[in-house]
Amino acid sequence: MVDELNLKILKCLQENARQSNAEIGRKVGITSPAVSERIRKMEDMGVITGFKAIISPLEMGYQFKAIITLRAFMGKLKPFLEKVKTFEEVVNCYRITGNENIVMEVVLNNQYHLERFIDQIISYGESKTQIVLSQVVQFNPILKLNK
Repeated sequence: MVDELNLKILKCLQENARQSNAEIGRKVGITSPAVSERIRKMEDMGVITGFKAIISPLEMGYQFKAIITLRAFMGKLKPFLEKVKTFEEVVNCYRITGNENIVMEVVLNNQYHLERFIDQIISYGESKTQIVLSQVVQFNPILKLNK
């Protein structure tokens, strides 16, 4: 069960997962061991699924990010779902409803890299590409919805 105290802990972790349990405890009003126990229980429940470093694509040499949608050709969706897992350019990939089947967030070195990437996926379906100009919202904390 995710109670109000757990929501406060989750908010702290989403803001900065590297802060100590003692620091989180001070913010939410409980002891460090209690924070640790609650985090462990939320991991066991599957509420917390992991902790990761957030890497800057620009600092890693990628000049731009793009959103690419794919409308798979008949019989090509399942093969593409396996193939997309092998592309290092793909940061996120979702199977979606609507006219397109797939939406991907990709990072690329330059327009030639984009062209080569599109050449790799074109046999699977019709693609549309949008270049990302800026990111307006990033990692907005997920909090429990009011019901």
